[in-house]
Amino acid sequence: MDPLFDFTGKVVLVTGGSRGLGYRMVKAFAERGADVIVASRKLENCEAVAAECRALGRRALPFAMHAGRWADCDALVEAAYAEFGRIDVLINNAGMSPPCPSHEMPESLFDSVLNLNFKGPFRLASQVAHRMSQGEGGCIINVSSTASLHPAPAVVPYSGAKAAINAMTVSMAREYAPRVRINTIVPGPFLTDIAEAWAPEKREKQPVAMGRPGYPEEIVTAALMLASPASSYTTGAMIRVDGGQ
Repeated sequence: MDPLFDFTGKVVLVTGGSRGLGYRMVKAFAERGADVIVASRKLENCEAVAAECRALGRRALPFAMHAGRWADCDALVEAAYAEFGRIDVLINNAGMSPPCPSHEMPESLFDSVLNLNFKGPFRLASQVAHRMSQGEGGCIINVSSTASLHPAPAVVPYSGAKAAINAMTVSMAREYAPRVRINTIVPGPFLTDIAEAWAPEKREKQPVAMGRPGYPEEIVTAALMLASPASSYTTGAMIRVDGGQ
């Protein structure tokens, strides 16, 4: 095991951890020694990922929750600490970005997008950061989007929520330093489940320097780097993983 990326004995919690980028991050940490908490809406999906991690010899807690609801976020934190006694790395990854013309946006959809992409991550990060700061410290990684930097039409609530995540990262990084480091990964277009709705040409080509969308496994190095103890002087940072968008 490379000592820079050895997470043996660490506990890593990933929301939206049963598929897409979250799944890749869960597996990457488990493969490098971490015990994991896999959180998403469907328990059976969390169980399947947890079983993969247990097969690697890790402890794994599957937990069904809605990452946009504060009560669910609080229940997740309580369950994690009851099971493991600590969280060393929190990855706020759950999100959604349904397109809708702004003039047709129903209030319920607006609220759902902001709840999942900002309100819930704020609650989870704040509660975990407080506990980390009272204990042995830790690391929080928020997953934003290049939509926060290059807003596109018809996804105004999503772009706004992810821009809020960027600001939250900097603010909380200063609030809970020095014991807690808080950073943001800013992904560009990735071939996750959401890409199944893309036109075929978008799955092949993207208007970025690399000329193509990213593959889910290409997100893990950013997460491992930010979580590594070797990154102990990195906080309040945004790491773009967007193919040069």
